[in-house]
Amino acid sequence: MKIEIICVGKIKENYIKEAIDTFIARLIPLCKLEITEIKDSNMETESKKILEFIEKRDRSRIIALSEEGKQFTSVKFSERFKNQEQNLVFIIGGPDGLTQELKDASDEILSLSGMTFIHEMARLFLIEQIYRAQKIIRGANYHR
Repeated sequence: MKIEIICVGKIKENYIKEAIDTFIARLIPLCKLEITEIKDSNMETESKKILEFIEKRDRSRIIALSEEGKQFTSVKFSERFKNQEQNLVFIIGGPDGLTQELKDASDEILSLSGMTFIHEMARLFLIEQIYRAQKIIRGANYHR
């Protein structure tokens, strides 16, 4: 299984980039992770580019991140990775979010929290939760 994160924009804050890089390095031996960045633009242009990317990801489960999505505990989230045969593609929008068309094209809408985060932090939180999920399914001590 491959995990891909399609996100809008680059990480501008060094402290966030360092944290993301730390978790990516930890994930390397656990799973295949790919990050695809879409250039910042208006929401419609961003969504069109993302739709072009996901149309090429047949047999992948598309999961869009949005505040109105379903929330999971870390343990429940980790269950999504057990015996998963489809590749997973997570989508993180830019500051204006995702269009309804893109949400409708997704298999699932996921919320990291009822709160709103800058998209850079959402990327960090998602990657940390993917790492946590990998440790949970392996029975490691990271999640207590």
